[in-house]
Amino acid sequence: MDNARILIVDDNPEIREVVTILLEGEGFTTEEAGDGEEALEKIRSASYDLILLDVMMPGLNGYQTCVEIRKTTNAPILFLSARSQVEDKTMGFLSGGDDYLPKPFSYQELLGRVKALVRRYQVYQGKPEVQKQQGLKAGEVEVSEESGRVWRRGEEIFLTDTEFAILCLLLKNRKQIFSVERLYEAVWQETYYYGAANIVMVHIRNLRAKIEDDPHKPTIIRTVWGRGYRCD
Repeated sequence: MDNARILIVDDNPEIREVVTILLEGEGFTTEEAGDGEEALEKIRSASYDLILLDVMMPGLNGYQTCVEIRKTTNAPILFLSARSQVEDKTMGFLSGGDDYLPKPFSYQELLGRVKALVRRYQVYQGKPEVQKQQGLKAGEVEVSEESGRVWRRGEEIFLTDTEFAILCLLLKNRKQIFSVERLYEAVWQETYYYGAANIVMVHIRNLRAKIEDDPHKPTIIRTVWGRGYRCD
């Protein structure tokens, strides 16, 4: 996690200060933004390894900001929000987020999520490019696990960190059926809990929309009804 840069986006300066002190104490470099517009300005001119994003902000809310962020970067986005209903988490993932941590949270829990997201992003995104044929392939989709890049019919497509991790896991374990619980624990690296099924479902839906010819009749990531998902 060398030289990891994290953008903290929250309209509450006290929260930004506390999170900044915590993360910089762990060796991360941080920057702050007080609202969505300021965050977008910073993202246009700099690159980050992780974005911490509040939901309830004046102007652009966190979900709207996330949608705009996804137009320019695939850096992982961790929502930090007092809104903790399943519907709120689902909205976060639908807008392009990678993880969702309800407030109040413990410092240990925040650090665990931050380090996991940064580690995955740096592993997948931070290595030199390699030839596409050295990676994984399914139909007309090619994946370079080393460089974190994905192509469909020769044209590069952009996945979030979590979408990429799901795709690699399924492609490297073809014909294995991954239950929702097993998939969640393998990708998110935490214990499965009630409501996580919706999180997995949303990410699978978003991933299919990017890699399948017809997301409603998928040929790459198949649903095994009552059991889970697999790649043939």
